[in-house]
Amino acid sequence: MRLQNKTAWITGAGQGIGEAVARRFAAEGANVALTDVNPETLEMVARDLGPNAAAFPADVTSKEQVAAAVKGILERFGRLDILIANAGVTRDGLALRMSEANWDLVVDVSLKGTFLCCQAAMRPMMEAKSGRIVTTASVASLGNPGQVNYSAAKAGIIGLTRTLALELAPFGIQVNCVAPGAIDTPMLQAVKEPVREEMLKRIPAKRFGQPEDVAAAHLFFCSDQAAYVTGQVLFVDGGLTTGI
Repeated sequence: MRLQNKTAWITGAGQGIGEAVARRFAAEGANVALTDVNPETLEMVARDLGPNAAAFPADVTSKEQVAAAVKGILERFGRLDILIANAGVTRDGLALRMSEANWDLVVDVSLKGTFLCCQAAMRPMMEAKSGRIVTTASVASLGNPGQVNYSAAKAGIIGLTRTLALELAPFGIQVNCVAPGAIDTPMLQAVKEPVREEMLKRIPAKRFGQPEDVAAAHLFFCSDQAAYVTGQVLFVDGGLTTGI
């Protein structure tokens, strides 16, 4: 098992990609600390994963709640080796009609939330001189009509990742980014069927990705196989961005 005796903190773990990462990491021997804004679904996932999993509900846009989650993780497991900063939301709309509220919500959860979790996690990792941080961008970081808020936030996460990789390398901490494409999660399932059909036509692999496809990329970045990899962005998109 590739993550034996490691403790991994996964945000947005109540469903979708975050849940898939939690399940894969638990299967690889990790203690999994789960964070989500929805405590009910989070507790269900934690119970299903057994005694080596624990729920730490928190709003990642709150520095106080993030700090409390990390404190709880350290008290429960005694260490923090991995952060999977996965929490994010969408509120789509063309730029001309984008409300300030929808801009703020998406940027705050995706970009600010990622920063706050990274900032909180890096402290114990710096003390240990070891750690892995994996952030979550998206193919939308390259630009996507109707997602100006989401695209901006995800592009910002890539810049954040590369900067943290430079700052934290002297402490033995690697920081990388996974950028999913069209993954079959509740977020994609909420898209209208005609739009989904058009999306599928653009994917060379001719299928939507599964959350487990993305979890495998996270596992690589957190395993010994990626011991000399930092500051990188891995697109998990069935070839969607190939040639762009």
